[in-house]
Amino acid sequence: MNETIDRLRDDCCVKQKKGLHFIVASVLIWTAVLLIHISPLPIESKNLFTFCCSAPLMPLAYMISKIIKVDFQNKSNPLTNLGIIFSVGQMPYLLIAMWIFSASPENMLMVYAMIFGAHLLPYGWLYKSKTYYVLSAVIPIAVLITGIKFSSGIIAVLMLCTEIVFCLCLVLENKKVK
Repeated sequence: MNETIDRLRDDCCVKQKKGLHFIVASVLIWTAVLLIHISPLPIESKNLFTFCCSAPLMPLAYMISKIIKVDFQNKSNPLTNLGIIFSVGQMPYLLIAMWIFSASPENMLMVYAMIFGAHLLPYGWLYKSKTYYVLSAVIPIAVLITGIKFSSGIIAVLMLCTEIVFCLCLVLENKKVK
């Protein structure tokens, strides 16, 4: 049984390149969030547009998967559905970010980024990835510390830089998987 699960996880690692297409898409999304949060817009508008930035994640990841040759759906592997469940599992936590949106607008991006970081944890198991495990802890802690001291624009810079490093680490991990 464990050998079968390990084989399926290995298949996900190879065919989906450890989710690299989603992390590259998140670089684009965090770039947009950064541009929004360094703009002169009122914080409520910035927060609303930040939520809107998440909407194109799937289409962006799909397009990137075609460019980097990732099997986006990997229908032959039942663990692909588990990856979808991991993503959907973060949705209830976004309700907290929506509450912060009105209760403490200046902290919304911090909470949003912490939720994003924490949701990476189960992908560490799925993709046998130390990068996911480490960043699932580092991102929420770094964002909390940064968010207490600095503006949302700095949080967006931190997230963009972290996502770029994340991509590079996944590229290195993928080179070891063949």
